[in-house]
Amino acid sequence: MHNFYLLDNAQKYINVSGKLEYLIKMPQRRRCRRGRRGRFPKPVTIPSPLKVEKFIPEPRTTSRSITIEHAEVEALRLVDLEGLSQEEAGKEMGVSRGTIWRFLQSARRKVAQALTEGRPLEVNDDASYPLES
Repeated sequence: MHNFYLLDNAQKYINVSGKLEYLIKMPQRRRCRRGRRGRFPKPVTIPSPLKVEKFIPEPRTTSRSITIEHAEVEALRLVDLEGLSQEEAGKEMGVSRGTIWRFLQSARRKVAQALTEGRPLEVNDDASYPLES
């Protein structure tokens, strides 16, 4: 058995007998954790259905449209238009304040990008969000 002492990060080691040896480290395998593990997302309650599906700038451009989620639009409406706090909007939608914050950050970035670049803004009408009746 070899006992090694680490000298520095250059992979040089000294064993117990005092000889300088070089060891080759195997590269570490990276773990991909995007969308594969963790708990399932909490369902978001949308109080009212949207009346608009797409915003198209004038003059029209051939740029790709930016997709915004229905929950992001609802969070933007509750906080910026209705004037609710993030905690109140979270209670209204049935999610945490942190989730509302993430929805707002994403929605504001997408709206600003669509306005400044003149790109169409398309609302993703995904049926995964339960609508309140």
